[in-house]
Amino acid sequence: MADIIDFGRIILVVSGALSIAILVRVVAGRVGLPTAALLLTVAAVASDLSDRLATLLSFEDVQRVATLALIAILFDGGMTIGVRRFRTAAVPITILGVIGTFLTAPLVAVAAHYLLGFNWTVSLLIGAALAPTDPAVTFSVLAGKEVEGRSGTILEGESGFNDPVGIALMIGMIQLATVSDASITDVEVEFLREMGIGLAVGAVAGFVLLQSLRRFPLPDRSLYPLAVVLAAGVIYGVTAISHGSGFLAVFVAGIVIGDAEFPRRIEIRHFTSALADLGELAVFVALGLTIDLGFILSGSIWWQGLVLAVVLGFVVRPLVVTPLLLPSRLARGERLFVTWAGLKGAVPILLASLAVVGGTEQAPQIYGIVFVVVLFSVVVQGTLVPHVAQRLGVPMVEADP
Repeated sequence: MADIIDFGRIILVVSGALSIAILVRVVAGRVGLPTAALLLTVAAVASDLSDRLATLLSFEDVQRVATLALIAILFDGGMTIGVRRFRTAAVPITILGVIGTFLTAPLVAVAAHYLLGFNWTVSLLIGAALAPTDPAVTFSVLAGKEVEGRSGTILEGESGFNDPVGIALMIGMIQLATVSDASITDVEVEFLREMGIGLAVGAVAGFVLLQSLRRFPLPDRSLYPLAVVLAAGVIYGVTAISHGSGFLAVFVAGIVIGDAEFPRRIEIRHFTSALADLGELAVFVALGLTIDLGFILSGSIWWQGLVLAVVLGFVVRPLVVTPLLLPSRLARGERLFVTWAGLKGAVPILLASLAVVGGTEQAPQIYGIVFVVVLFSVVVQGTLVPHVAQRLGVPMVEADP
């Protein structure tokens, strides 16, 4: 009987928290703030007010929640882009997702070292955590909006492609920081293996999934959304145990089937979209509960995070994105829009949690600084995305359902 009551309590807490998160999302929409900003803040304040909430989830638990959420978000994001849209912006997406991430990390590290006084190991860990943009925030901010031209596709594609790059980079940096005989070559080999396997498995699995949906009808139409979501989980799992990037694989598989014709396509899209929304709510609540606001506000972490946020948003991002986008022949306003809307979110915090679990030097400080940068990005940059688009002449209109 006690086990039933305890399990009921867990269901009550989780369901209640996510119900409150939906309410927060409604409020965020009405006040014009990205959902991530309010969810992170509310969850962080709640964990500071309640010791039980602060210890409810371990960093390992948060990583598992974030992984499940990102599988849903990236798969749905890939389906939103589809093959036709991806082809129009494949080159800038790949360049920003891979080269842009690798250039951002060392530039942020230089700022952390010379402006904030961190040693090179800690600075490089901060740089690796803050290098990728975030699909949860990007897809959320652009949800229901259609950005004319290629800039919207570039932003969505970049946020999907640079997550695997950032994760591989962060794992490599943690290995360099904690293993005495690790080398840069190990990081390069790990990166190439993860990206290569992830890309190959995603493309093949997406094709197989598409043909299966077309050729093997299911007895009940309600099974189609479940079968597709379960297939995304299988794709991630197979890729992960093959030492590839599961996140890249599900994103690519989503792109492959995104705009193709197959049975019950509309029902599947509605289901994956709802699951991605649930994943967004869950991941930001979980991440917010791990934040110790007292620790951040009592010392120098808050202003160090603000310094890096400003440098990253107004110096590093333009320095990296502007030259990389020049060959793409985008209008000046579109290039500036892509530069501004490179938002940070769940993925940088997830990467910082890897540093905590890995036992790296000054891990709590790294985690706190990344949180401040993310909060600045979603509140300031995310809130102003529609206004910046308007000022730069980038049409951003309500999407046709």
